[in-house]
Amino acid sequence: MLSKTSAFLLASAVLFFAGQDMLRAETMQMMGREIMVMEDERPDGDDRTSVMKMTLINKRGSKRIREVSSFAKDYGRDKKMVMVFEKPADVKGTAFLSWEYDDPSREDDKWLYMPAMKKVRRISGASKNEYFMGSDFTYDDMGDRNVDEDTHVLLGEESVDGHACWKIESTPVDLDDMYTRKVLWVSKVAHMVLKTEYYDKDGLLKVYRVLDFGKEGGFWAVRYSEMENIVRNHKTVMEFRAMQYDTGLQDRLFKVSSIQRGRIR
Repeated sequence: MLSKTSAFLLASAVLFFAGQDMLRAETMQMMGREIMVMEDERPDGDDRTSVMKMTLINKRGSKRIREVSSFAKDYGRDKKMVMVFEKPADVKGTAFLSWEYDDPSREDDKWLYMPAMKKVRRISGASKNEYFMGSDFTYDDMGDRNVDEDTHVLLGEESVDGHACWKIESTPVDLDDMYTRKVLWVSKVAHMVLKTEYYDKDGLLKVYRVLDFGKEGGFWAVRYSEMENIVRNHKTVMEFRAMQYDTGLQDRLFKVSSIQRGRIR
C-alpha cells in the first residue's frame, strides 16, 4: 500500500508527464499550421496561365486524353480560376469557373458549363464531392482550402523521391467533410505538397503524387502529377506546359457570361 507521500509523488509524476505530452501535442499542431500557411502563401505570381494535358486511365489501362486551358488570378487573398476544355471534340467548350474565398465561413462559388446543354450548372452542397469530368479529383479538390478549415499536426520529417519533406496530418474541422483526414508531405525547399494520402471513413481512398516539379518563370510549379484512386482502381495523370505568370489577365475571363461562350479569349 502506498504511503501518502508516495501517492502524492506518483500523482505529481503522472500530471507532469501528461502536461509534457499535452505541450508537445500543442507544439506539433502549431508547427503543422505554420508549415501549411507557408505552403498556402508560396509565391506564384498575381495571375497564372497554363495548358494541361489530362489523361484518364481506367482499371484495364484504357486511356482518355483531354487538353485544357487554365487561367487563374488573385484578388487580394481570394482567387478566381477558369478551365476550358479544348480537346477532344466531345468535351470541347466545356468550362469550369471557380471563385475561391479566403474567408473559411464563406462557401466558394463554382460553375460548370456544358455546351451540349447550353446551360451553366452551379456546383454547390453535396455536388462538390462529385468527381470532376470523369477524373479522380472532386470539385472540392479543385479548389484551394483555407488553412483553418483543417487542424494540422506535424508528424515528423520524411523524404519523397529523394526530396526532404515535412509530414503533416490534416483533419477537417467540418465533421461532414468527405475526407476524415489527409496526410501530406510538404517540400522543405519548394514549400509545395509533393504527396497527399486521402482517407475517408473506410480507409485510404486515393493518393496524389507530384512526379516532376521545378522553377517556371521564377516560381516553383508542378509539371507532372497523378491522382490514383485506390477504390475505383482509376488514375488521373496531369502534365502542365506553356506556363506563364503575371501576364495581366482581364477580369472578364472570370465571369459566368464568359464561360457560356465556350471560349474565353
